[in-house]
Amino acid sequence: MIRLNDISLPLDYDESTLKKEAAKKLRTDPDNIQYITLYRRSVDARKKGQLHFLASADIRLIQGEKRAVSACRNASAINEYNYVLPQCRKLEKRPVIIGSGPCGLFAALILARAGQSPIIIERGQDADRRAADVESFRRTGILNTSSNIQFGEGGAGTFSDGKLNTGIKDSRIRQVLLDFTAHGAPEEILYLAKPHIGTDKLRNVVKNIRKTIVSLGGEYLFGAKLTDILIKSGRVSGAVISCGGTDGTVIETDNIVLAVGHSARDTLEMLASKGIPMEQKPFAAGVRIEHLQENISRAQYGELYKHPALGAADYKLAVHLPNGRGLYTFCMCPGGTVVAAASEEGRLVTNGMSEFARDRTNANSALLVGINTDDFGSSDVLAGMRLQRRLEENAYALGGGGYKAPVQRVCDLLQRQASSSLGSVIPSYTRGYTLTDLEGCLPPFITDSLREGILLMDKRLNGFADGDAVLTAVESRSSSPVRIIRNEIMQSPAARGLYPCGEGAGYAGGITSAAVDGIKAAEIILQSTMI
Repeated sequence: MIRLNDISLPLDYDESTLKKEAAKKLRTDPDNIQYITLYRRSVDARKKGQLHFLASADIRLIQGEKRAVSACRNASAINEYNYVLPQCRKLEKRPVIIGSGPCGLFAALILARAGQSPIIIERGQDADRRAADVESFRRTGILNTSSNIQFGEGGAGTFSDGKLNTGIKDSRIRQVLLDFTAHGAPEEILYLAKPHIGTDKLRNVVKNIRKTIVSLGGEYLFGAKLTDILIKSGRVSGAVISCGGTDGTVIETDNIVLAVGHSARDTLEMLASKGIPMEQKPFAAGVRIEHLQENISRAQYGELYKHPALGAADYKLAVHLPNGRGLYTFCMCPGGTVVAAASEEGRLVTNGMSEFARDRTNANSALLVGINTDDFGSSDVLAGMRLQRRLEENAYALGGGGYKAPVQRVCDLLQRQASSSLGSVIPSYTRGYTLTDLEGCLPPFITDSLREGILLMDKRLNGFADGDAVLTAVESRSSSPVRIIRNEIMQSPAARGLYPCGEGAGYAGGITSAAVDGIKAAEIILQSTMI
């Protein structure tokens, strides 16, 4: 098979156009192309009046592949991707997965395919009941602390934009994408440079993966929380859970995949009390910034911004500030909404969410300031977590209670004054909002960094500093404030068979990287009993 790069395609291309352009580059006849499929596609918007796609494609020729590769500098011979499970014996005790986010989900899927009948412990509810709990919180302000945007089937990413792009390089990424499409995700995620599923489709995908896991002998326990880990002679011997009103239930196991996510604070406290090695980890905090999506799309694509092939434009910005800190955008949600993402009472958290269509009025993104461990104010391993809590408590109070969010227009932030009215951008935060001055809940190093950074980012994306854009506080859960130490075979040095992985353990930063980390943990478990 051939992989051909740097194929230029018009916005309104079709398969015949793709085949024709590929044949031209390979110096062959289009009829000699037996098979062609996109491998990667991105928008080239460097010249706003000449927008087009840049693509890579995988191609199989009827004849002359070697000659075609040697004649084209943008072509290379490749082997078709094929993931192979390690060949292994049956484990003596069923492995236990803590958490059903992408890390736990894919660890369980691999273990189930290998015939190991994993048990998945999830403190939240299944996707349908969880969606009902999230909607109830939006309407009533009554928070279910175990089933919400942070906790439940699919993890926090299920109620986001469902982004699948990642900075890691690992062949397993392809398997993650293939498994998503096999379970109902749009086929386009296999080739888009910035793939996303959307929260509406992702919920069904994770349900379908669960059905596959169960059909292969896996077992889910929803509404079940890990309360202790039993360790004997330096090795995991069991997981203690609370489930269905019963505390102290012991599941005997030699292998626990600890994929708890970045918001399982009580689990972190339990691990710290047991002496499981952890360390402080820098994180970032700030706000959600909202603009009119039309303005973002026009700034990125020019007058062609309404072309149906383009969809809602996104952005990714980062600046280094004179004060030594970094400010960057994260989890940008084109055509999305800002959602109430609290998981603890009296603490306010925001996040962004988009459906697959990305057709809402506003664009939103986290706008985050780097927070170093020196900012934590303590050497305690959980000091960063406590700082997050203080920021969330401040935001809750400034919003006036009831999980209403504090909001400020960009023009007012820049002029150091409280907002008293809105302009063209109406906040989309789902629990309501209070116009205010965000200095009432954010420390000066964050608000000062926002002021400087927004103006710098405006030089890279025209209109980013639009005075009508709104800032909603607080975005505090971009990543875990701790790293649970693991060795070269992904096990805790305090307990063989304990595999801290994914975002909550500090080893991933998104759906795809967390899923890959879960696959790697499952592989190591399987390799321990290879035939």
